[in-house]
Amino acid sequence: MKIILTIGVLLICSACTSMGVEPWDRDVLAKEEMQLTTDALEAATDDHIYFSKEASSGGRGFGGGGCGCN
Repeated sequence: MKIILTIGVLLICSACTSMGVEPWDRDVLAKEEMQLTTDALEAATDDHIYFSKEASSGGRGFGGGGCGCN
């Protein structure tokens, strides 16, 4: 039973070792076509709309509307 538990813990812990971006892949992710928003005016407009709806700024990862019903 201990062996099975140990193997299970090791498998779970080893699954997290490959998270993140490797240094040699960062140049690909830095390209303009990989950005979420490439248009600065569009990003500013989205920020303004979100600020107007939620009365807060920052935190680009949001969901739902201003009604509180995510």
